[in-house]
Amino acid sequence: MRATKIIFLLLIFLITCDRPSNLASTAPDQYASVTVPEPASIETKAAWIDSLFRQMACNNWFNGTVLYAEKGHLIYKNAFGYSKFKTRDSLNLNSAFQLASVSKMITAMSIMILKEREVLDFEDTLQKFLPDFPYQGITIRHLLTHRSGLSRYMTLAHNKWPDKSIPLSNDDMLELFEKYKPAPYFSPDNGFHYCNTNYALLASVVEKATGMPFGKFVREYIFLPLGMHDSFVYSLKNESGIPAYPPLEVMGHKNYRWRPYPVPDDYLNGVTGDKGVYASVEDLFRFDCALNDFALVSEKTLQQAFMPGSPKYWRRNDNYGFGWRIKTQEDSTVYHFGWWKGFRAYYIRDMAQGKTLIVLSNKEKGPGSAVLWNIVGDTLHPIRFQTREALFSSL
Repeated sequence: MRATKIIFLLLIFLITCDRPSNLASTAPDQYASVTVPEPASIETKAAWIDSLFRQMACNNWFNGTVLYAEKGHLIYKNAFGYSKFKTRDSLNLNSAFQLASVSKMITAMSIMILKEREVLDFEDTLQKFLPDFPYQGITIRHLLTHRSGLSRYMTLAHNKWPDKSIPLSNDDMLELFEKYKPAPYFSPDNGFHYCNTNYALLASVVEKATGMPFGKFVREYIFLPLGMHDSFVYSLKNESGIPAYPPLEVMGHKNYRWRPYPVPDDYLNGVTGDKGVYASVEDLFRFDCALNDFALVSEKTLQQAFMPGSPKYWRRNDNYGFGWRIKTQEDSTVYHFGWWKGFRAYYIRDMAQGKTLIVLSNKEKGPGSAVLWNIVGDTLHPIRFQTREALFSSL
């Protein structure tokens, strides 16, 4: 009787998943072997992307939201799974996720906006805005391109922040560096080291240069002008002048014995700039369109974000600009991935083909990166698109 019940449940699983024979269920990267027929129509591409993510969601490899566009025109968007597994609340396209390191492009944009307004210059040293910072010769450009040589603030806080029940703020981080002066990895501009400290310091520069909390500046100069109404900067240490944050409707989850459990808030969530931005896929699409239209900064300034920051010293296949990783093997392709406390975020822009893929997940395991690169790598022959006005009226 028990064996009959197991067989019955297995048949139900296979039927509901509708698993194609050429899609493996053992690991998400194996989905990348599927190719799109040529020539592909928009409907074919959208259906193919939908089949990939439905299959991954069915096999518990994905829980989140997806958006794919070409030349600023929407081709596919969808939401899969739950914002909170305990209450079984469904995700939707307006659900805001922790962007983790994808937040860095928002921080970099804030710096570029201030550059265009002549509030600062990329070659300014940190002492211009943070006079007590104990490391000389570090410029804003060094922070943007991860060439400062500074050590990790998270390690410093782990060792020196006494009470982990009290959130660490950007100012607290600065005081730790000023007090303990941890040795840098190398002197400024003498190497590359991807380090969250750089972008946390950039958020502090924004605050000191403008007299505004970082979250308030981002809201007033990026989110509100672009209509990114789902987006906000979250910090456990609320600053004066910022309204109360909206409740976090989407929780990050990690698996324990194959079951997802919410990840509790962390004292490091008081620091912003390297992380802390929450946004929906539709808001990030608005941001993407603003990049295409140079709505926030000029083309000349934006181009610097996509230029290799380490042309002489970089030995890997990718480089780093201002808040963007640069895929040097591809033509004009930039991207950033991020993970933090049960969240994963993926943002790819193939600027030569005009392709954008945004994937947000609130589980510690997301889709394999090979799947995402295969989606962007397909060449789609454009047919008739919606107008921009019709597109945004439907969002």
